[in-house]
Amino acid sequence: MSDDPGFQHSYVEGVSKFNQLRSRAFFEELMSLLRGKSAELLSFEEIRTRLRLREESYKGLQDIDIDKIRGSVGRYKNFSTTFLPKNNEMRDRWSRVYAKMNSMEGVPPIEVYKVGDVYFVRDGNHRVSIARQLGAKTIQAHVTELPTSVHIEPGMSIEDLDAAAAYAAFLDETGLRQVRPHHQSIALSEPSRYPELMGHIYLHAQVMEQMRGAPVATSEAAANWYDQVYRPAVTLIRKYNILQYTNGKQRTEADLYLWMIDHLRELRQQFGGKNRSVKFSDALVDYLTQRKISIPRELLDEDDDSVILSRTQVMPALRPSTPTELEGSPPAHRLSGDDEDDQD
Repeated sequence: MSDDPGFQHSYVEGVSKFNQLRSRAFFEELMSLLRGKSAELLSFEEIRTRLRLREESYKGLQDIDIDKIRGSVGRYKNFSTTFLPKNNEMRDRWSRVYAKMNSMEGVPPIEVYKVGDVYFVRDGNHRVSIARQLGAKTIQAHVTELPTSVHIEPGMSIEDLDAAAAYAAFLDETGLRQVRPHHQSIALSEPSRYPELMGHIYLHAQVMEQMRGAPVATSEAAANWYDQVYRPAVTLIRKYNILQYTNGKQRTEADLYLWMIDHLRELRQQFGGKNRSVKFSDALVDYLTQRKISIPRELLDEDDDSVILSRTQVMPALRPSTPTELEGSPPAHRLSGDDEDDQD
Protein backbone atom coordinates (compact mmCIF):
# COMPACT_ATOMS: atom_id res chain seq x y z
CA MET A 1 0.00 0.00 0.00
CA SER A 2 1.20 3.52 -0.75
CA ASP A 3 2.71 5.50 2.11
CA ASP A 4 0.84 8.60 0.97
CA PRO A 5 -1.46 9.66 3.83
CA GLY A 6 -4.16 10.74 1.38
CA PHE A 7 -4.12 7.36 -0.32
CA GLN A 8 -4.24 5.54 3.03
CA HIS A 9 -7.20 7.66 4.15
CA SER A 10 -9.05 6.91 0.88
CA TYR A 11 -8.25 3.21 1.23
CA VAL A 12 -9.81 3.08 4.73
CA GLU A 13 -12.80 4.97 3.40
CA GLY A 14 -12.98 2.45 0.56
CA VAL A 15 -13.05 -0.47 3.02
CA SER A 16 -15.95 1.14 4.83
CA LYS A 17 -17.80 1.76 1.56
CA PHE A 18 -17.16 -1.81 0.46
CA ASN A 19 -18.67 -3.25 3.64
CA GLN A 20 -21.79 -1.15 3.16
CA LEU A 21 -22.11 -2.23 -0.47
CA ARG A 22 -21.74 -5.90 0.42
CA SER A 23 -24.86 -5.62 2.59
CA ARG A 24 -26.73 -3.88 -0.20
CA ALA A 25 -25.61 -6.55 -2.67
CA PHE A 26 -26.97 -9.27 -0.39
CA PHE A 27 -30.42 -7.69 -0.19
CA GLU A 28 -30.41 -6.85 -3.90
CA GLU A 29 -29.68 -10.49 -4.70
CA LEU A 30 -32.40 -11.65 -2.32
CA MET A 31 -35.00 -9.35 -3.88
CA SER A 32 -34.01 -10.50 -7.38
CA LEU A 33 -34.50 -14.12 -6.37
CA LEU A 34 -37.92 -13.35 -4.86
CA ARG A 35 -38.94 -11.65 -8.08
CA GLY A 36 -37.64 -14.51 -10.19
CA LYS A 37 -35.03 -12.36 -11.88
CA SER A 38 -31.31 -12.90 -12.36
CA ALA A 39 -29.04 -11.26 -9.78
CA GLU A 40 -26.00 -11.47 -12.05
CA LEU A 41 -24.58 -9.32 -14.79
CA LEU A 42 -25.02 -10.53 -18.34
CA SER A 43 -22.30 -12.87 -19.57
CA PHE A 44 -20.65 -11.51 -22.69
CA GLU A 45 -19.65 -14.94 -23.95
CA GLU A 46 -23.19 -16.23 -23.53
CA ILE A 47 -24.64 -13.25 -25.39
CA ARG A 48 -22.07 -13.59 -28.17
CA THR A 49 -22.91 -17.27 -28.55
CA ARG A 50 -26.69 -16.82 -28.35
CA LEU A 51 -26.72 -13.98 -30.90
CA ARG A 52 -24.06 -15.61 -33.11
CA LEU A 53 -21.88 -12.51 -33.10
CA ARG A 54 -18.70 -12.83 -35.12
CA GLU A 55 -17.50 -9.48 -36.42
CA GLU A 56 -16.06 -6.73 -34.23
CA SER A 57 -14.58 -3.29 -34.81
CA TYR A 58 -12.77 -0.81 -32.57
CA LYS A 59 -14.69 2.45 -32.18
CA GLY A 60 -12.12 4.43 -30.22
CA LEU A 61 -12.10 6.16 -26.83
CA GLN A 62 -15.55 7.38 -25.81
CA ASP A 63 -17.49 8.67 -22.83
CA ILE A 64 -20.19 6.02 -22.33
CA ASP A 65 -23.32 5.95 -20.17
CA ILE A 66 -22.62 3.92 -17.04
CA ASP A 67 -26.25 2.81 -16.79
CA LYS A 68 -25.83 0.99 -20.12
CA ILE A 69 -22.99 -1.17 -18.78
CA ARG A 70 -24.92 -4.34 -17.95
CA GLY A 71 -22.49 -7.21 -18.44
CA SER A 72 -18.95 -8.46 -18.13
CA VAL A 73 -16.57 -10.71 -20.03
CA GLY A 74 -15.18 -12.69 -17.11
CA ARG A 75 -16.54 -11.30 -13.85
CA TYR A 76 -20.29 -11.36 -14.35
CA LYS A 77 -20.69 -13.56 -11.26
CA ASN A 78 -18.65 -11.23 -9.02
CA PHE A 79 -20.97 -8.23 -9.20
CA SER A 80 -24.70 -7.64 -8.91
CA THR A 81 -26.72 -6.23 -11.78
CA THR A 82 -25.86 -2.74 -10.49
CA PHE A 83 -22.17 -3.61 -10.04
CA LEU A 84 -22.27 -4.08 -6.29
CA PRO A 85 -19.45 -6.42 -5.10
CA LYS A 86 -20.76 -9.89 -4.21
CA ASN A 87 -17.94 -11.49 -2.19
CA ASN A 88 -15.61 -10.42 0.60
CA GLU A 89 -12.45 -11.55 -1.20
CA MET A 90 -12.78 -8.46 -3.38
CA ARG A 91 -12.45 -6.03 -0.44
CA ASP A 92 -8.74 -5.22 -0.71
CA ARG A 93 -8.64 -4.75 -4.47
CA TRP A 94 -11.90 -2.79 -4.52
CA SER A 95 -10.61 -0.47 -1.76
CA ARG A 96 -7.27 0.06 -3.53
CA VAL A 97 -8.99 1.01 -6.77
CA TYR A 98 -11.33 3.28 -4.81
CA ALA A 99 -8.34 5.05 -3.27
CA LYS A 100 -6.62 5.38 -6.64
CA MET A 101 -9.71 6.82 -8.30
CA ASN A 102 -9.84 9.46 -5.55
CA SER A 103 -6.16 10.34 -5.89
CA MET A 104 -4.41 12.78 -8.22
CA GLU A 105 -3.06 9.84 -10.22
CA GLY A 106 -6.46 8.54 -11.28
CA VAL A 107 -7.06 5.40 -13.35
CA PRO A 108 -6.91 4.57 -17.08
CA PRO A 109 -10.04 4.19 -19.23
CA ILE A 110 -11.88 0.89 -19.05
CA GLU A 111 -12.31 -1.45 -22.03
CA VAL A 112 -15.75 -2.58 -23.15
CA TYR A 113 -17.58 -4.49 -25.84
CA LYS A 114 -20.75 -2.93 -27.23
CA VAL A 115 -23.65 -5.10 -28.41
CA GLY A 116 -26.73 -3.19 -29.49
CA ASP A 117 -27.23 -0.56 -26.80
CA VAL A 118 -25.52 -2.56 -24.02
CA TYR A 119 -21.88 -2.53 -22.87
CA PHE A 120 -19.88 -5.45 -21.45
CA VAL A 121 -16.75 -4.79 -19.39
CA ARG A 122 -13.62 -6.38 -20.79
CA ASP A 123 -11.28 -4.67 -18.33
CA GLY A 124 -12.28 -2.38 -15.47
CA ASN A 125 -15.14 -4.01 -13.55
CA HIS A 126 -13.95 -2.53 -10.23
CA ARG A 127 -13.66 0.92 -11.81
CA VAL A 128 -17.25 0.70 -13.04
CA SER A 129 -18.45 -0.45 -9.61
CA ILE A 130 -16.71 2.43 -7.87
CA ALA A 131 -17.67 5.04 -10.46
CA ARG A 132 -21.32 4.17 -9.88
CA GLN A 133 -20.89 4.66 -6.12
CA LEU A 134 -19.19 8.00 -6.71
CA GLY A 135 -22.24 9.17 -8.64
CA ALA A 136 -20.61 9.29 -12.08
CA LYS A 137 -23.00 9.23 -15.04
CA THR A 138 -20.39 8.45 -17.68
CA ILE A 139 -16.99 6.81 -17.82
CA GLN A 140 -14.20 6.83 -20.41
CA ALA A 141 -13.88 3.57 -22.30
CA HIS A 142 -12.14 1.99 -25.26
CA VAL A 143 -15.11 0.64 -27.20
CA THR A 144 -15.15 -2.40 -29.47
CA GLU A 145 -18.49 -2.98 -31.16
CA LEU A 146 -19.98 -6.28 -32.28
CA PRO A 147 -22.63 -5.28 -34.83
CA THR A 148 -26.02 -6.95 -34.70
CA SER A 149 -29.39 -6.30 -36.28
CA VAL A 150 -31.03 -7.76 -33.16
CA HIS A 151 -32.34 -5.18 -30.71
CA ILE A 152 -30.46 -5.40 -27.39
CA GLU A 153 -31.03 -2.88 -24.60
CA PRO A 154 -30.37 -2.53 -20.87
CA GLY A 155 -32.82 -4.31 -18.57
CA MET A 156 -33.66 -7.20 -20.89
CA SER A 157 -34.75 -10.37 -19.10
CA ILE A 158 -33.59 -13.90 -19.86
CA GLU A 159 -36.83 -14.42 -21.79
CA ASP A 160 -36.09 -11.28 -23.82
CA LEU A 161 -32.61 -12.56 -24.59
CA ASP A 162 -33.99 -15.97 -25.59
CA ALA A 163 -36.35 -14.20 -28.00
CA ALA A 164 -33.44 -12.18 -29.36
CA ALA A 165 -31.43 -15.38 -29.81
CA ALA A 166 -34.31 -16.99 -31.74
CA TYR A 167 -34.45 -13.93 -34.01
CA ALA A 168 -30.68 -14.10 -34.53
CA ALA A 169 -30.98 -17.76 -35.51
CA PHE A 170 -33.72 -16.87 -38.01
CA LEU A 171 -31.57 -14.16 -39.57
CA ASP A 172 -28.61 -16.52 -39.83
CA GLU A 173 -30.67 -19.31 -41.40
CA THR A 174 -32.14 -16.95 -43.99
CA GLY A 175 -28.88 -15.11 -44.67
CA LEU A 176 -30.74 -11.79 -44.47
CA ARG A 177 -27.93 -10.21 -42.44
CA GLN A 178 -25.74 -10.48 -45.54
CA VAL A 179 -28.15 -10.10 -48.46
CA ARG A 180 -30.25 -7.36 -46.85
CA PRO A 181 -28.01 -5.85 -44.14
CA HIS A 182 -30.28 -2.81 -43.73
CA HIS A 183 -33.54 -4.77 -43.58
CA GLN A 184 -36.50 -3.60 -41.53
CA SER A 185 -37.21 -5.56 -38.37
CA ILE A 186 -38.76 -9.01 -38.82
CA ALA A 187 -38.82 -9.74 -35.08
CA LEU A 188 -41.77 -11.67 -33.67
CA SER A 189 -43.19 -11.32 -30.16
CA GLU A 190 -43.67 -15.11 -30.09
CA PRO A 191 -40.32 -16.81 -30.88
CA SER A 192 -42.09 -20.14 -31.42
CA ARG A 193 -43.45 -18.79 -34.73
CA TYR A 194 -40.08 -18.29 -36.46
CA PRO A 195 -40.31 -21.78 -38.03
CA GLU A 196 -43.59 -20.70 -39.61
CA LEU A 197 -41.96 -17.56 -40.96
CA MET A 198 -39.07 -19.69 -42.20
CA GLY A 199 -41.64 -21.86 -43.96
CA HIS A 200 -42.81 -18.84 -45.96
CA ILE A 201 -39.27 -18.42 -47.27
CA TYR A 202 -38.85 -22.12 -48.07
CA LEU A 203 -42.13 -22.06 -49.98
CA HIS A 204 -41.01 -18.91 -51.78
CA ALA A 205 -37.82 -20.74 -52.79
CA GLN A 206 -39.88 -23.65 -54.16
CA VAL A 207 -41.95 -21.25 -56.27
CA MET A 208 -38.81 -19.57 -57.61
CA GLU A 209 -37.23 -22.94 -58.40
CA GLN A 210 -40.32 -24.07 -60.31
CA MET A 211 -40.33 -20.85 -62.32
CA ARG A 212 -36.61 -21.00 -63.11
CA GLY A 213 -36.19 -24.70 -63.40
CA ALA A 214 -33.05 -24.46 -61.27
CA PRO A 215 -32.14 -24.56 -57.56
CA VAL A 216 -32.43 -21.32 -55.57
CA ALA A 217 -30.29 -20.61 -52.51
CA THR A 218 -32.16 -19.90 -49.28
CA SER A 219 -30.50 -16.47 -49.01
CA GLU A 220 -31.63 -15.52 -52.52
CA ALA A 221 -35.17 -16.68 -51.81
CA ALA A 222 -35.15 -14.78 -48.52
CA ALA A 223 -34.04 -11.58 -50.24
CA ASN A 224 -36.75 -11.94 -52.88
CA TRP A 225 -39.40 -12.75 -50.25
CA TYR A 226 -38.30 -9.73 -48.23
CA ASP A 227 -38.42 -7.38 -51.24
CA GLN A 228 -41.58 -8.69 -52.90
CA VAL A 229 -43.73 -9.93 -50.03
CA TYR A 230 -42.69 -8.81 -46.55
CA ARG A 231 -41.57 -5.26 -47.21
CA PRO A 232 -44.72 -4.31 -49.18
CA ALA A 233 -46.82 -5.64 -46.29
CA VAL A 234 -44.83 -3.59 -43.78
CA THR A 235 -45.11 -0.53 -46.01
CA LEU A 236 -48.90 -0.76 -45.80
CA ILE A 237 -48.80 -1.35 -42.04
CA ARG A 238 -46.71 1.79 -41.57
CA LYS A 239 -48.60 3.88 -44.10
CA TYR A 240 -51.80 3.50 -42.09
CA ASN A 241 -50.10 3.24 -38.68
CA ILE A 242 -51.87 -0.04 -37.95
CA LEU A 243 -49.76 -1.01 -34.93
CA GLN A 244 -51.44 1.71 -32.88
CA TYR A 245 -54.61 -0.42 -32.92
CA THR A 246 -53.22 -3.52 -31.18
CA ASN A 247 -55.28 -2.93 -28.01
CA GLY A 248 -52.24 -2.25 -25.84
CA LYS A 249 -50.54 -5.53 -26.72
CA GLN A 250 -46.84 -5.48 -27.54
CA ARG A 251 -47.09 -6.58 -31.15
CA THR A 252 -44.57 -6.20 -33.97
CA GLU A 253 -44.89 -5.62 -37.69
CA ALA A 254 -43.90 -9.24 -38.28
CA ASP A 255 -46.70 -10.36 -35.92
CA LEU A 256 -49.19 -8.39 -37.97
CA TYR A 257 -47.73 -9.76 -41.20
CA LEU A 258 -48.41 -13.32 -40.01
CA TRP A 259 -51.92 -12.31 -38.92
CA MET A 260 -52.53 -10.88 -42.40
CA ILE A 261 -51.35 -14.11 -44.05
CA ASP A 262 -53.60 -16.24 -41.82
CA HIS A 263 -56.56 -13.94 -42.40
CA LEU A 264 -56.08 -13.96 -46.17
CA ARG A 265 -56.16 -17.76 -46.05
CA GLU A 266 -59.49 -17.59 -44.23
CA LEU A 267 -60.87 -15.19 -46.82
CA ARG A 268 -59.65 -17.42 -49.58
CA GLN A 269 -61.47 -20.39 -48.07
CA GLN A 270 -64.59 -18.30 -47.54
CA PHE A 271 -64.74 -17.22 -51.18
CA GLY A 272 -63.85 -20.62 -52.56
CA GLY A 273 -60.33 -19.67 -53.59
CA LYS A 274 -61.45 -18.65 -57.11
CA ASN A 275 -64.08 -15.99 -56.82
CA ARG A 276 -62.07 -13.23 -55.25
CA SER A 277 -58.49 -12.00 -55.34
CA VAL A 278 -57.57 -11.02 -51.81
CA LYS A 279 -54.80 -8.60 -50.94
CA PHE A 280 -52.85 -7.33 -47.94
CA SER A 281 -54.97 -4.17 -48.01
CA ASP A 282 -58.10 -6.36 -47.68
CA ALA A 283 -56.63 -7.92 -44.55
CA LEU A 284 -55.91 -4.50 -43.04
CA VAL A 285 -59.44 -3.31 -43.82
CA ASP A 286 -60.83 -6.34 -41.97
CA TYR A 287 -58.37 -5.82 -39.11
CA LEU A 288 -59.66 -2.28 -38.57
CA THR A 289 -63.28 -3.33 -39.10
CA GLN A 290 -63.04 -6.00 -36.39
CA ARG A 291 -61.85 -3.30 -33.99
CA LYS A 292 -64.60 -0.88 -35.08
CA ILE A 293 -62.07 1.65 -36.36
CA SER A 294 -62.85 4.00 -39.21
CA ILE A 295 -61.35 2.80 -42.52
CA PRO A 296 -59.27 5.41 -44.41
CA ARG A 297 -60.57 5.92 -47.95
CA GLU A 298 -57.05 5.52 -49.33
CA LEU A 299 -56.82 2.04 -47.82
CA LEU A 300 -60.07 1.00 -49.51
CA ASP A 301 -58.64 2.17 -52.83
CA GLU A 302 -55.22 0.50 -52.44
CA ASP A 303 -54.17 -1.49 -55.50
CA ASP A 304 -51.46 -3.66 -53.94
CA ASP A 305 -50.41 -7.09 -55.18
CA SER A 306 -52.37 -10.00 -53.77
CA VAL A 307 -50.24 -12.46 -51.86
CA ILE A 308 -51.36 -15.70 -50.23
CA LEU A 309 -49.20 -17.96 -48.13
CA SER A 310 -51.28 -20.05 -45.78
CA ARG A 311 -50.19 -22.25 -42.90
CA THR A 312 -51.17 -25.36 -44.81
CA GLN A 313 -48.89 -24.26 -47.64
CA VAL A 314 -46.10 -23.12 -45.38
CA MET A 315 -45.75 -26.00 -42.93
CA PRO A 316 -45.11 -28.67 -45.60
CA ALA A 317 -42.30 -26.44 -46.88
CA LEU A 318 -40.49 -27.00 -43.62
CA ARG A 319 -39.72 -30.56 -44.74
CA PRO A 320 -38.06 -31.70 -47.99
CA SER A 321 -40.57 -31.41 -50.78
CA THR A 322 -41.48 -34.18 -53.18
CA PRO A 323 -41.97 -33.57 -56.92
CA THR A 324 -45.71 -33.92 -56.38
CA GLU A 325 -45.70 -31.14 -53.80
CA LEU A 326 -43.71 -28.88 -56.13
CA GLU A 327 -46.18 -29.49 -58.93
CA GLY A 328 -48.92 -28.16 -56.63
CA SER A 329 -47.03 -24.98 -55.76
CA PRO A 330 -48.46 -21.63 -56.87
CA PRO A 331 -47.18 -20.74 -60.37
CA ALA A 332 -45.69 -17.31 -59.70
CA HIS A 333 -44.48 -14.77 -57.19
CA ARG A 334 -47.93 -13.19 -57.18
CA LEU A 335 -49.38 -15.92 -54.97
CA SER A 336 -53.13 -15.47 -55.03
CA GLY A 337 -56.20 -17.67 -54.79
CA ASP A 338 -55.65 -19.47 -58.10
CA ASP A 339 -54.62 -22.87 -56.71
CA GLU A 340 -56.62 -25.46 -54.77
CA ASP A 341 -58.41 -24.53 -51.58
CA ASP A 342 -56.59 -25.03 -48.28
CA GLN A 343 -57.88 -27.64 -45.86
CA ASP A 344 -56.85 -27.37 -42.20
